[in-house]
Amino acid sequence: METFPTRLSVNVNKVATLRNARGGTEPCPVRAAERLQEWGADGITVHPRPDARHITYDDVRALRPVVHTEFNIEGYPSEDFVALVLSVRPEQVTLVPDPPDVLTSNAGWDTLSEADQLRPILNRFRQAGIRTSLFIETDDDRIQAAADLGADRIELYTEAYAVAHAADPEAAVAPFARAAAAAHAAGLGVNAGHDLNLDNLAHFAASVPHLEEVSIGHALISDALYLGLQNAVGQYKEALRPRS
Repeated sequence: METFPTRLSVNVNKVATLRNARGGTEPCPVRAAERLQEWGADGITVHPRPDARHITYDDVRALRPVVHTEFNIEGYPSEDFVALVLSVRPEQVTLVPDPPDVLTSNAGWDTLSEADQLRPILNRFRQAGIRTSLFIETDDDRIQAAADLGADRIELYTEAYAVAHAADPEAAVAPFARAAAAAHAAGLGVNAGHDLNLDNLAHFAASVPHLEEVSIGHALISDALYLGLQNAVGQYKEALRPRS
């Protein structure tokens, strides 16, 4: 399957959620990751949380040998998380400001007020040769601060786009297009994620410049219940195909 300028990283957390609901070993996130890559996923994302309600730290370690595309580990930079990332050595770590009790990520970093927390952690990952990304909103000052802290990329938090897309797609995507241009000008790579789906992804990818990667989990795994996993990956990849 083709690889387009914007790459698709599939978050397999929801596979683990389904497994954990029943107990046992099925469905298996490792087997899912193997199939997803066979069927065209450009990367695998996981977001382990302290309560292990979906992906566990053991899952993360088990995934490392089978992820031959790009492994992206997301999470809040607690000492346990930092130690896990440094031991597993993914291609990318995405730092997300979600405390342990939240259901899902719901805000980006304030890279101005939280600079002192982030700077030494980013330095540790940089010294280990791991690409760093910060989950962030579309504020130009915070984007510039991410660059000043030495992050390699940002991941634009796209819930606001997803919520507003149906009513006015152009207005919904405009702040993200501007933010991506600002990030590129500051020397940052641009990723995006949160609530992107088959209804809104193509417009986002076509409208946001310099978009290197999208990370999609809940929507893709949900669609796979109706479409099949291989077909779902194919449809998400098609949504990322450049339009002439």
